[in-house]
Amino acid sequence: MVHIICGEKGKGKTKVILEKANEAIKTSGGNVVFLDKDSAHMYELNNKIRLINVKDFLVEDSGEFVGFICGIISQDHDLEAIFLDSFLKISFTDKENMKPVLDKIIQVADKYSVDVTLSLSVKSEDMPEEYRHNVLVSL
Repeated sequence: MVHIICGEKGKGKTKVILEKANEAIKTSGGNVVFLDKDSAHMYELNNKIRLINVKDFLVEDSGEFVGFICGIISQDHDLEAIFLDSFLKISFTDKENMKPVLDKIIQVADKYSVDVTLSLSVKSEDMPEEYRHNVLVSL
């Protein structure tokens, strides 16, 4: 399942996704991964959560990003949840072109039973209709 935390830039989405990740690790029987554009939030995450700075892995476009997500899932059979902060930036897309990337992430998450939560700098009313049921929090 994919959950979306949406809202305009600067509305507190990162704080919410950090809280959700820290809550998830408390009840998780498996692993939790947090992807971000840098390592700035390292000390705000529970030390049991693996923080991955996407920039460290030379990902350059949205296709490579989807492959990167698939690689993370394929190498960790105990993976329960992935949190993606700053989704548009780390996936190398924008709100007009995010649909193919989001569709593939939904397919992979469903196929491998991994919960994915992402923060998206888009107002809930500007979300494509097919994703509105995925909105967990709107700020």
